[in-house]
Amino acid sequence: MKDTYPNKVGLAPAATAGSGNAPALIFNELMNLLIKILVRLGILKKDLDYHLVRASMVIIYFFFGYQKWFPYEAQGLIPFFKNGPLISWMYPVFGVQGSSWFLGVSEWLFGALLFLGFWNKKLGILGALGSCVTFIMTITIIPFMPDGWNVAAGGFPAMQGNVAFLMKDLVLFAVSVYLLNQDVARASLSPESARAYSDHKKQNPA
Repeated sequence: MKDTYPNKVGLAPAATAGSGNAPALIFNELMNLLIKILVRLGILKKDLDYHLVRASMVIIYFFFGYQKWFPYEAQGLIPFFKNGPLISWMYPVFGVQGSSWFLGVSEWLFGALLFLGFWNKKLGILGALGSCVTFIMTITIIPFMPDGWNVAAGGFPAMQGNVAFLMKDLVLFAVSVYLLNQDVARASLSPESARAYSDHKKQNPA
């Protein structure tokens, strides 16, 4: 009978008190197991995220730059150029196809600089800066793009069409800022500090 009453501080016995926490305990155990598996798979490997992000941007710039050399893409870009406050000047200067080529050259240039940034952080900085400017120019199109919000769904924030396509550039801009931050941090170190930083990352991969 004694064990059925609350203890001195008014709490139920441990076995009874813990029974309601079983789902949380199971969840924690499963998450701990998942974390251990991810660690063994190398998720904490030194600079894994940094290299993956850089490689993904190089790939994106290659494919997007390649598109710009063909008439189908030049025609598809017309709504973006016409409504972009920072890029609308290109049509009077380069024309429809010329503007597309200009964009393609720029994207391949920034992609090449980001690729070289694997070895030379100063070149990586130039690529990341160009990438930041690129996505600032495209993000600023969003408020000026006609028919970007679905009327039947109540308008903003029910995005559609070209606005939905441009929303991805918010993430790509954030990625560009991340690479810029990382490359500036690495390039600003002296050779001795760079070696110390590298040793620190090896010892503390997280």
